[in-house]
Amino acid sequence: MSTTMGTGGGVMVGGAMMTPDKDIVDNAVGSSDHTTLVAAVKAAGLVETLKSAGPFTVFAPSNAAFDKLPAGTVASLVTPEMKPTLTKVLTYHVVPGRLTAANLTAGQVLTTVQGEQLTVMKNGNGVMIRDAKGGMATVTIADVISSNGVTHVIDTVLMPAN
Repeated sequence: MSTTMGTGGGVMVGGAMMTPDKDIVDNAVGSSDHTTLVAAVKAAGLVETLKSAGPFTVFAPSNAAFDKLPAGTVASLVTPEMKPTLTKVLTYHVVPGRLTAANLTAGQVLTTVQGEQLTVMKNGNGVMIRDAKGGMATVTIADVISSNGVTHVIDTVLMPAN
């Protein structure tokens, strides 16, 4: 899968072209690798927020990232009773502003929309994100530009401390 810019200024993610003229949600909906994330965003009632002007930086876990969670976690999180917890976990993946990979520096601390922090780690040209519990996610596709922000695809779901 290519992470370079296509002729239309887009990036291929999950078999679909992500383009800067679409918002974060409309781009994510096209990705076959992000069906779990899209379902979770809908269950948490965050669609309108992520379609708003932003700008936002979203660290978007792939379906494979959600599959790493203990069995039954996703099914439990998308139930109405778990909406507050799901909202916390999802907003922990969103940072105010438009941060491209070039804007992320080793040791940088990012305050999420949820209120807790993420730490940027660099490994050669790679970018990793450390969550509040010490978990690490690797950015597998960086700089998916949308009209209201930028998305970085990650391979692990980030977990807030609370």
